[in-house]
Amino acid sequence: MSEKADGKKPQISVIVPVHNGQLYLEGCIESIESQAGLTLEVIIVNDGSTDDTAAVCDSLVGRYDNLRVITLSDLGVSVARNRGLEQAEGEYITFVDADDRLRPGTLAGLYRILCETDADMAGCAFAVWSGQEEWKTLAETPEKPLSEWKIVEYNNISYLKDALLCGNSRCWSKLYKRSLIGKTRFREGLSIGEDMLFLVELLPRVQRAVEADYQGYGYYQNPNGAMKRPFTSAYMDQIYCWEMAKELILRREPSLRPQVNAQLMVAIMLVVGKIALLSGKARKEAEGYLRICREKLRDCKKEQGCYAFLPPGYGLKVRFFGSMPHFYVRLYHCRKYL
Repeated sequence: MSEKADGKKPQISVIVPVHNGQLYLEGCIESIESQAGLTLEVIIVNDGSTDDTAAVCDSLVGRYDNLRVITLSDLGVSVARNRGLEQAEGEYITFVDADDRLRPGTLAGLYRILCETDADMAGCAFAVWSGQEEWKTLAETPEKPLSEWKIVEYNNISYLKDALLCGNSRCWSKLYKRSLIGKTRFREGLSIGEDMLFLVELLPRVQRAVEADYQGYGYYQNPNGAMKRPFTSAYMDQIYCWEMAKELILRREPSLRPQVNAQLMVAIMLVVGKIALLSGKARKEAEGYLRICREKLRDCKKEQGCYAFLPPGYGLKVRFFGSMPHFYVRLYHCRKYL
């Protein structure tokens, strides 16, 4: 167990936001506490859970003296992470979602990389798991020696161009210097895309970032996770976040306009796909959101060069939806449910 020594400032603060995570939280915390060779503090932020998450938290507090719990009243994941940041004491910060887990050696490896490269943040790859046996296989796979981790170094512009705008826009699976984060916080009121926006706001201060190929973060394919739920207005957040990110990025690097627009177009099409999966009645009720998506997509298409940066298949989707939106939505719905 990694414990916070009495009177000793922790090396790493691990912030774990949770909402109705009674089934997952204990496994998550056990994987964190099993990270060897480090002085950790673990901050669980229980954000308005209505299941038995509070009881699980009480049990964990009794087991680990480096763990504390902050209780909020369902204020959203951004607020939860921000409250954790405000109380974190570690020299380094990391975020772990309550249904995810860390493989052995992950934090120690990222910590050593940061120390050896003097980087401001270090990230690793992630492995997807969806059941206890699958996780057990991952966790028991012999730990890959740090000397065998393939590491890529970036400055802030190359990270933006070659990592964040190529899909690595997650705040988890990374270890940050506390001094890098400073007073930067997650935009509150946003629930999808908020972590990408957080990274965009951090990057101007990044002198060096590193990414490792080791799949040290275990991402749980949660059937009840935010991205698996039916469409609600909150799904529009991923569009709004990319619009805000676009403004911030292009202010510094106008040459990245085609890549940023491509990411915005992908976000729009993901929302369209969510709406398409609704029932006929619900799709009619979401017609206004479809109209917004089509208008925003039309504006993006006016930009030159963005199609070259779209993932495979998205160019066709964009053109199809742009020219025949209702037919695209009906066809998408039928294809998914046939």
